[in-house]
Amino acid sequence: MAIDSLAFLTPGNYEDGDPAGGLEDTLRLIEFGERLGYRGAWVRQRHLEHGISSAAVFLGAASQRTTAIELGTAVIPIGYENPFRLAEDLSLADALSRGRIQAGFSTGMPHADLLADVVFDGDWRTYELGHARVARTVEHLRGAYLGDDDTRIESPGNVQRPRLQPHTPGLADRSWYGGTSLGSSRWTGGAGLHLLTGNIVSAGGIDSDDFGTVQAALIDEYRRAGGAGRRVAVGRVIVPTDSADRATAERYRAYARSRYQRTLAAHGEKRTLFAEDLVGPIAEIAERLAADPAFSPETGPVTEFRLELPYEFDVRDYEQILTDARGLLPILSSAA
Repeated sequence: MAIDSLAFLTPGNYEDGDPAGGLEDTLRLIEFGERLGYRGAWVRQRHLEHGISSAAVFLGAASQRTTAIELGTAVIPIGYENPFRLAEDLSLADALSRGRIQAGFSTGMPHADLLADVVFDGDWRTYELGHARVARTVEHLRGAYLGDDDTRIESPGNVQRPRLQPHTPGLADRSWYGGTSLGSSRWTGGAGLHLLTGNIVSAGGIDSDDFGTVQAALIDEYRRAGGAGRRVAVGRVIVPTDSADRATAERYRAYARSRYQRTLAAHGEKRTLFAEDLVGPIAEIAERLAADPAFSPETGPVTEFRLELPYEFDVRDYEQILTDARGLLPILSSAA
């Protein structure tokens, strides 16, 4: 293994009657993670739920509370977004962070039956809401000028060629896609984006129902399609118990047991697979990861591990998990 950096993904939960309190907890958790030395903090974008509905807005706030940690979106469902407006919001957050935003995208439209008709005017079912929409967003991030070479716009005290503002060079090259299938991994490699792969994958087209084997195949497909040399972040739910008290450790194990059944077989036409949550001492977790096919040298270099924090836990649990999980890096590095 060659894991050389750790990041974490936080759900950004809050109580229905106190969104400010929950969001403040998440901001403090990101500050906490920076102090612990994590390379990145990632947030989910969730619509109609008790979570972060605008990742760009939230990370703009997080950028003012931190100085070095990368701030990522994992992921923004592109179906609900206007590519140019989303690119503007991400560029503004990137300017505020001084170049620390990692822009992660996916296709799909959660809660489409409730939300799509509210978001769009006209028949959204005829719109292109997939990979091409992601590609358009990334192209806007590159800052191409609008109009012809002679086109100028005037604003108070300024005459300029029009393009997305603020333009933050490099943000397009810090763009990611959440690949869960052979097709999406292949597209990600060809599009020149970095790859996010987490604890849910699709085994369609792969002759295996073993989660690690399937994830390794997705990473290999990404590398062959043009992703060689780009970043791959593998995410798993891990819950170390080293500094947890006995009652807390048992609660963690009960949580993992409640989700274990879903890991035993592929689900549906896409043959969706779920990774097993890893609960226990950090040395034991590291040993299991080292034996995982997704981290095998034959898969190609996977240098980044992203700890996915469970939805259901308290911020104090998250702090304990992040503190204990720091022990993962020296163990995995020494095993390389």
